[in-house]
Amino acid sequence: MNKVILGLILANILVSKKGFDDFSFHNKFKFQIGKILQGEKVRMFSSGFLHADWAHLGFNMYALYLFGGGVARAFGNTNFILIYIISLLFGSLYTLYRHKEDHYYSAVGASGAVSGVMFASILLFPGKLYSFIFFPFFSFPAYALGIGYLLYSIYGMKKQLGNVGHAAHLGGAIGGYAITLLLRPNVINNNPTMLMILGGIIVLLLLFGSKLEEI
Repeated sequence: MNKVILGLILANILVSKKGFDDFSFHNKFKFQIGKILQGEKVRMFSSGFLHADWAHLGFNMYALYLFGGGVARAFGNTNFILIYIISLLFGSLYTLYRHKEDHYYSAVGASGAVSGVMFASILLFPGKLYSFIFFPFFSFPAYALGIGYLLYSIYGMKKQLGNVGHAAHLGGAIGGYAITLLLRPNVINNNPTMLMILGGIIVLLLLFGSKLEEI
């Protein structure tokens, strides 16, 4: 395993374990709209290393392992860390924007950062096939996964499905998409149609996302 990915997994495990054992620590560093608006901006970063439970942590770290290796090899360790952190912060910023009126909204998890890494992988390797533990007998090409992920996250955010930070997923995906294009603009040649579809969905979301509740 890439050493940076291993380091990020260990950091998530250690910080999350501390949060599991110490509620005051968890409460101090989780994402919470009201506290962030009062100036505690560190929560926008620190919350990305906390998790709700071991299952939540395990799922995010499995996804990081699954998608991260190819991205780290393609970009190198420094740019991989940049993609991870920017995606994490984009996830927090979009969540803050979407829930700014709900001062009690709180969240934890590396989902935003992992979503960004996933989208970097999708742009790099759009034809790569993935199978998942929940669907072991089916394989999905990366481009279909990316489109489906965005549409499901938009639907989940509108319907508030489950105890899931869909806004963080979307923000992280947007961050990963943008920074990958910035660092490696020639990825557009990998699958221009997919890139345009994903970009179109993202632009529509940014322009009209606030109208979702009215639909």
